[in-house]
Amino acid sequence: MQDKIFNVLFLCTGNSARSVMAEALLNVLGKGRFKAYSAGSHPSGQVQPIARELAEAIGYDARQLRSKDWDEFSVEGAPEMDIVITVCDNAAGESCPLWLGHPALAHWGVPDPVAATGDEADRRRAYTAAFALLRRRVELLLSLPLASLDHLAAQAKLREIGRVGAE
Repeated sequence: MQDKIFNVLFLCTGNSARSVMAEALLNVLGKGRFKAYSAGSHPSGQVQPIARELAEAIGYDARQLRSKDWDEFSVEGAPEMDIVITVCDNAAGESCPLWLGHPALAHWGVPDPVAATGDEADRRRAYTAAFALLRRRVELLLSLPLASLDHLAAQAKLREIGRVGAE
């Protein structure tokens, strides 16, 4: 069980910024222990340029990032998820598809940088703040002994992580 690669799906409504940044962070920082994916309930069809830039800055191959529908992960033949995390409040309140394998579910609400107003510097600050919060939470996820936690304990720990930075 120690060599298990955990599949994690990050969900948001548009799948253009927060969820794709979380995907990149976990794939880079997880160093092969995790395979992260992202999707949206109503994908925008594009990855926001600043989100792509931040993913590339940590060494992620941004060609792997694309805005996609969460239905891709609920069909036969899709990767079975161990963990599903919503990162926007809209997606958290929506009826999600049934996920194969009964993954641990958590919500990590992060302010939407796409909604930031102001000049380019203000918008960049919003993306950088969202990225930093996601990074902090991903690092906490990486510190969990997931292989030794049962489903309910893992879900509880993941939900606790979602409160970090929200205080």
